[in-house]
Amino acid sequence: MHARSSIRPCRSGSLCCALVLVATLAWGDDRPPAVTPRFYDQSKHGWFWYEDPPVATARPVDRNVSLANYSTEELWTLYPDDFQQLLNGLQKKAVQYPTEQNILEYLSIQDIARRKALAYANATQYVTQKRADLFTLNQVYPVSTPGVAARVRLQQDEISRTIDAARSDHALLFFVAPGCGFCTQQAEILAHFVDRHGWQVRPVDISTQPDLSLRFKVSVTPTLLLIRQDRQESMAIATGVVTLPEIERKLAQAIRFLRGDTAPDSFTTYEFQKGSALDPAAILNTPAPWKGAATP
Repeated sequence: MHARSSIRPCRSGSLCCALVLVATLAWGDDRPPAVTPRFYDQSKHGWFWYEDPPVATARPVDRNVSLANYSTEELWTLYPDDFQQLLNGLQKKAVQYPTEQNILEYLSIQDIARRKALAYANATQYVTQKRADLFTLNQVYPVSTPGVAARVRLQQDEISRTIDAARSDHALLFFVAPGCGFCTQQAEILAHFVDRHGWQVRPVDISTQPDLSLRFKVSVTPTLLLIRQDRQESMAIATGVVTLPEIERKLAQAIRFLRGDTAPDSFTTYEFQKGSALDPAAILNTPAPWKGAATP
């Protein structure tokens, strides 16, 4: 180990100088690197702590940037990062020095950028139209008026079938509390639900049945909870006052989830949408569309 023995003048006399010399000889070149302060040790910095922001140093505009050394074909095939850097440089040059030539060069590269964007948009439209089975949703989520009507009808039919099929082995717990005005409104909506689907809805007063509210971790009223016969599984449907269509939609989703028909990543996917672009995991079971595709 090579030791450095430089001695500096010391105000406290020879004792201080001796200590400095000993420390220098002990550490030498193998002294550990300085410890970087942790984030919270440096947190009290900035404008709120009366520190002025660092002064930004102005960078001079590069007057040498030019299109003189490029052909149109070279600009068209230029790497995107390099193209963006050139465009920015020409823009700054044209703003700082607005001569006819500088503005002409900037507008020219802007025109090339616009055409490249148009070329990409056109090619994308071609691919999405050619492979509509992969990249459009019209087959399962149409946006035209007739298509929307058909989609809504399919969704409502599936919701009704799911709820009616689960009527015999499922039930709803309706958590209420004395003086809860919202519970009264929700009870009226639930009466329509029972008339339509014939389900069992059991009211649970959390003030007189705290064991059930504790078991299902319910502390807010009104709350709707789905339970299954002879099963431990349960799932919250809604908290607060919700409409009949919302109850039906969320209930059907919960039933399908508890049955194992869906997973968290496909929770809102309807049965008629399985395997489509609205089924996230379906892509894992289909061949990669880019395999065998033509390359430039």
